[in-house]
Amino acid sequence: MMRSVRVTRRLWPSRAVDEFVLSTVLLFLAVTVVRWLRDPGSALRVVDINVAIVVIAALSGTVLTALILSPPGRRSGGHMNPAVTVSLWLMGVFPGRGVLPYVLAQLAGSVAGTGLARLVWGRPVSGPVVGWAALGPGPGWQPLSVLLAEVGGTAAIVLVVGFVLAHDRLARLLPYAVGLSVALVIALLGTRSGGSVNPARQLGPALLAGHTEDLWIYLPAPILGAALGAGLDRILGRLLGRRRLPAGAPRTASVPRAVSVPRTAEGADGSYEGDGPVLVAAAPTVLRASPGEAAPLSPVPCPPSSSAGVAPSNVPLVSRVPSVPSSPVRLTSVRTATPTTERADLP
Repeated sequence: MMRSVRVTRRLWPSRAVDEFVLSTVLLFLAVTVVRWLRDPGSALRVVDINVAIVVIAALSGTVLTALILSPPGRRSGGHMNPAVTVSLWLMGVFPGRGVLPYVLAQLAGSVAGTGLARLVWGRPVSGPVVGWAALGPGPGWQPLSVLLAEVGGTAAIVLVVGFVLAHDRLARLLPYAVGLSVALVIALLGTRSGGSVNPARQLGPALLAGHTEDLWIYLPAPILGAALGAGLDRILGRLLGRRRLPAGAPRTASVPRAVSVPRTAEGADGSYEGDGPVLVAAAPTVLRASPGEAAPLSPVPCPPSSSAGVAPSNVPLVSRVPSVPSSPVRLTSVRTATPTTERADLP
């Protein structure tokens, strides 16, 4: 049977489920850390709030890195933060069709993880000291100051992500860079603006604690920071001559018979081909071909490790082939040739 090289969307629901699981675990552990470090009845309590924030920051960064590198993180890209998902979409390395499912899954996981922590640890979680681990501004911090701090903190994290994505040699370090960046932001802003920089970090605790008066700041501020960071990343990319393969880049070409064709992905419409999510990383070049001319096929390098917004390591690396006005490649059979390529036997 003839099969054209078309795209499939069947894996998006499972990727959103991965984000729900990751966000649930993240919030469960976040509440757990606060419960054991701040509850007066805990043997691990840290009395000094400044020291406690540093410890919480270090543990949060470590947990985040571990979740990104976990199997669900490798499959979904390990966002766990609506601001990260939005920023990757704005930077053109994440398909728009995946934004809403990811964001809804992350917010639902926030509530589920917080509630699970209450079930596991009991009343100390909802007590006045722990307060469901809901964040709030420090003494003397006005709403505008909190908003600006949260926007700035998120933008800084997005810039780190954009910088690493633009350099293939650094791609393996992205999970660690994200974890370290988040830890630094929490350490710097924790006793000031709260250091949320993640709508999913604040929604569940605030709702269950009944302290929703500051959600108008903590929910939109990271999204604004994501837009700001993505915009600055685009400007810096142009100034420095960086080129990132757009999520909607064309993917078909006329090719000779029996050549190895790299698996392709396309993110503009949220669709992709192969077994992995469309979390396309930076690429230095885009292949070009004249109308009606067979395009040379060579893989575009992508980061080999899993990280926020990057194709997982257990999924073939993403490559692209330019579109030409001739008919798209149609396959009579597809078989795995190598871990990163497929062979197309053309009629």
